[in-house]
Amino acid sequence: MSFLRLHNVSKQYGPNRVVSQFNLEVQKGEFVSLLGPSGCGKTTSLQMIAGFVDVTEGRIELDGKDITHAKANARGLGIVFQTYALFPHMTVRENVEFGLEMRKVAQPERSERASEALALVHLGPYADRYPRELSGGQRQRVALARALVIKPPVLLLDEPLSNLDAKLREEMQFELREIQRKVGTTTIMVTHDQSEAMSISDRVVVMEAGRITQVDTPHTVYEHPHNAFISTFVGKANLLQATVHAQGDQWLAHVGDVQMAVQDVPAAAASHGTRLLLGLRPEKIQLSATSAGRTQGTVRERFFLGNLWLYTVECPLGSITVTAANDGDAPHQVGSQVGIDWSDRNVRLIAGDGVAA
Repeated sequence: MSFLRLHNVSKQYGPNRVVSQFNLEVQKGEFVSLLGPSGCGKTTSLQMIAGFVDVTEGRIELDGKDITHAKANARGLGIVFQTYALFPHMTVRENVEFGLEMRKVAQPERSERASEALALVHLGPYADRYPRELSGGQRQRVALARALVIKPPVLLLDEPLSNLDAKLREEMQFELREIQRKVGTTTIMVTHDQSEAMSISDRVVVMEAGRITQVDTPHTVYEHPHNAFISTFVGKANLLQATVHAQGDQWLAHVGDVQMAVQDVPAAAASHGTRLLLGLRPEKIQLSATSAGRTQGTVRERFFLGNLWLYTVECPLGSITVTAANDGDAPHQVGSQVGIDWSDRNVRLIAGDGVAA
């Protein structure tokens, strides 16, 4: 049985339905991220789990108990806010102990548990400092220690790394995951950062316009996106208009004069001449000398990203994006002719209704 369960949960403000039919089952100890653009309903969903926002319809269960209408302070959940919400007049230790004090935990136990939580986030030597004396990453870890010290059944993270610079955010992603694995706390994180969600989650819940569009492991979401939105929101993708034709027991897709084999054609689209979208990731395309490849093109733009080169190439497929690892060799020049190749197994077929095969 799932540890946390949301069944047909919806939230409506007047005529505006911001979350619709949200269904999710989370196992004990699992790390799940709610991923989507601003305004998709992910933060509202988290706030309904926390008890900060009333549920319009549906049911929320925690460890078999209905908590749909329970007050936030009765749920006992740990929460880390985007702004960390630390008390500036309290020391690090006092901030961490605050939740225990509100729960009437005796001082000796409060001190011991706070020390353990601070050691977990590597902040033991900073216990007597104030938040203003800490870096952004350190303040984030204090907020995490404060949430974990009460030993919550579920840890809720609302964009916990968004205020950090890029390098520190990347470092904290992995530190956050390491801490979560050590304590084993069931964790739900809200983020709009795809790399953050993909790198540390057991499963990713992709949301669009108040609805869940896909729930899968990060690898499956990336390699087999359910629709065109996910194809371009989670990573980059070249979306190509194609016509599908049957040839014996095989299906072939034509983009202009370029032909490729496709698999898993949706049943609703399995008819001769159906127009569909093909998704092809930029890193799954190879550029080479013009004598090689299955078609040719011209490099129109080139951008250096440090570890990668990003190219815009004009070819019979249209204008496509291609990425190539920076291996130290000279890059392709703007205006140069290149051969273009890819493996058919990396082509993803997206039906006309937006659902991918």
